[in-house]
Amino acid sequence: MSLITPDFGLFFWMAVIFGAVFFILAKFGFPVITKMVNKRSEKIEKSLENARQIEIRMNETAAEQRQILEAARREQALIIKEAGETKNKIISEARERAREEASQILSEARAQIAAEKETALTDIRREVALISVQVAEQILRKDLSKDSEQQEFLDKMVTEATHARIDS
Repeated sequence: MSLITPDFGLFFWMAVIFGAVFFILAKFGFPVITKMVNKRSEKIEKSLENARQIEIRMNETAAEQRQILEAARREQALIIKEAGETKNKIISEARERAREEASQILSEARAQIAAEKETALTDIRREVALISVQVAEQILRKDLSKDSEQQEFLDKMVTEATHARIDS
């Protein structure tokens, strides 16, 4: 018996055993293997379909995220713009209030200065009048020490007073 050149009997029994094994595998093994391969193939197809759906959902989610991000950026720009406008409005109002307060303080200061000036002028006039009366009194005492001089002065004053009334 040689393995390189087998006999007819060996060949026959090998063929019968191969046929029996093939028949048993075809009857019981191949359907199970085929069923398992089909199940595996279906599972792979389902997985691929799920992967496609997940990819579609991810693309949709990414688009939604971009939209949300863009909306957030627009909202942020709007808030920043409103904040800037509010800041400018507050600064403008503060400046206006400061101008009004400065104007009010300035008018009060002017009024106070005018009142103090008037008071000072009144005091100066009073002092000048007192000094004038004192000077006039000194002059009159000196010049009018005699009765005749007093009479002449009185006549002169009456004449001047009368002329002043007539002219008015």
